[in-house]
Amino acid sequence: MVSINNLSVEFSARPLFDNVSFVVNKTDKIALTGKNGAGKSTLLKIIAGLQQPASGSVAMPDGLTVGYLPQQMEVADETTLLNEVKKSFGSQIDRQEEADRVASELSERDDYDSDSYHRLIERLEYLNERIAMESAGNMDAEIERTLLGLGFVREDFHRPTREFSGGWRMRVELAKILLRRPDIILLDEPTNHLDIESIQWLEQFLQQKAKAVILVSHDRAFIDNVCKRTLEISCGKIYDYKVNYSQFVELRKERVEQQMRAYENQQKQIADIKEFVERFRYKPSKAAQVQSRIKQLDKMVPIEVDEVDNSRLRLKFPPAPRSGDYPLILENVGKAYGGHQVFDHAEFTIKRGEKVAFVGKNGEGKSTLVKCIMGEIPFTGNLRTGHNVKIGYFAQNQAQLLDGESTVFDTIDRVAVGDVRTKIRDILGAFMFGGEASDKKVKVLSGGEKTRLAMIKLLLEPVNLLILDEPTNHLDMKTKDILKDAIRDFDGTVIVVSHDRDFLDGLVQKVYEFGGGRVRENLGGIYDFLRSKNISNLRDIELSKSQGIGKAENADSSDGPGIQEAPKKGKISYAEQREREKMLRRLRKRVETAEAEVGNSESGLAEIEALIAAGDAQEKTLSKYAEMQKRLENAMSVWELATMELEEAEKESV
Repeated sequence: MVSINNLSVEFSARPLFDNVSFVVNKTDKIALTGKNGAGKSTLLKIIAGLQQPASGSVAMPDGLTVGYLPQQMEVADETTLLNEVKKSFGSQIDRQEEADRVASELSERDDYDSDSYHRLIERLEYLNERIAMESAGNMDAEIERTLLGLGFVREDFHRPTREFSGGWRMRVELAKILLRRPDIILLDEPTNHLDIESIQWLEQFLQQKAKAVILVSHDRAFIDNVCKRTLEISCGKIYDYKVNYSQFVELRKERVEQQMRAYENQQKQIADIKEFVERFRYKPSKAAQVQSRIKQLDKMVPIEVDEVDNSRLRLKFPPAPRSGDYPLILENVGKAYGGHQVFDHAEFTIKRGEKVAFVGKNGEGKSTLVKCIMGEIPFTGNLRTGHNVKIGYFAQNQAQLLDGESTVFDTIDRVAVGDVRTKIRDILGAFMFGGEASDKKVKVLSGGEKTRLAMIKLLLEPVNLLILDEPTNHLDMKTKDILKDAIRDFDGTVIVVSHDRDFLDGLVQKVYEFGGGRVRENLGGIYDFLRSKNISNLRDIELSKSQGIGKAENADSSDGPGIQEAPKKGKISYAEQREREKMLRRLRKRVETAEAEVGNSESGLAEIEALIAAGDAQEKTLSKYAEMQKRLENAMSVWELATMELEEAEKESV
């Protein structure tokens, strides 16, 4: 579908790519990997047509649509969330408006036999067919489902986009891309600002609804679940693996080992040849053999070993001073901003040495509670820290709080005291800021480098309660693994706010879920929590959004609410009961109609597939096949939505 041919790119006189070629097929899900600065984002921009290579080309069929999500983007500020997202359906909206105009004109005319009247009828039929094929009539439902899946609530739909933070603006742009259903989706770090449930929803969308996908991400669980092919950029070349990322890591290790053995053998062969040449260079009887060896040496192609980052971040938290048995105790803690109650009645105790996670949708109070613990904001209730508790706090925006005009060395020199000041260079070297890197200004550092620098400040004095708010943002996989090992070995107490499932897996023994104004304790690791929540499909996420987590909890915890609701349902009037039955019949009819359309589309698709199998591969046949696939996809979407609405209505009427 997309062919990259002999691509070469240079950056600051350094080659990023050298005659790179590969093909993206129409259903490929590809993870693009490589060390920082290898050119991953550059490659996405080239495929998206936003940047030109030094040489080579990107070939794609006419009409192929591309959706590109960069790490940073701008969203228009003059409209609401709903209207901004509706821009994805610009062509469909234009067709619907034209169809309405044509229908209105036909209703006003009576020259039924004229050529112009018949042309209008033909135009209206064409427009209606396109609208049905694109499911424009289902636009509002698709928009709602996508926005809810990405973490928005219905109250957000009519808010101006200027009120949303950068992370939420990224979700707005992501929603627009997903709703356009492009032929190829390019995503650069899409999970940085998503919570766990939104990441899972995006996983399912990309698995089930998207066509071709190329994504860059440091979330191992996310790319493993989505991608079945891995492209690695290394030494200016592309290595193509038809496996997911975790399998690629093992295969890459084997490849590098084989290259190293071949390289060592070649170096030994070169050394032997040079030794022979030097020994017999001046012996006439060996002149022919010497010349043969020199020619052999000239023709030898040097074996390159893929770059292996041998720099090692040595991260170890200082020994934790002993604290009391219960470093943190919360009793009936709550926090409200004006009339908005973020959470209330939070009660739990964290024991010394425990490692726990705070998880939940964005905006449900995770970082807010951390700020309450740190004493940065007022709250209600009783929150106590235990005896001799010393807190080390890594804030979500810690890296952004650094002074951009200071150097790396000065940043640490300002906070270092005592003997530590004599060891600043050693400390910076351990964090991969050795040599000239320590004299760099903070403003030129990458996001991962700034996070590492902020982590150094955290390690300068011993603590026994670590509170880390999104510590893995902008860290690559290798550095995240090192940080995870350091936290696991830390002998104090740890609270981690994170949406990275792979990072939390095997690290925490308890999960506190924030949602619906409550904080709930869940024993076990992150995947134990996710299994208990059963949020692995789109419908569960949408229901939790529309009904609220608190309601779901009541339904699970006891039969009380069902007993309390029974008298209410007994008071429904006859007219109301008739209206409900009428609504259910209407919804059932919609489901039946949708099922019939799915069946018709499947039959039509099977007929065209039979033609293609028989050798009819004409452009007209292939075009019909593509249209029928789109029709089936839309029919499935309509059926899925109708079924969900019917199930909800039947549940409410019970």
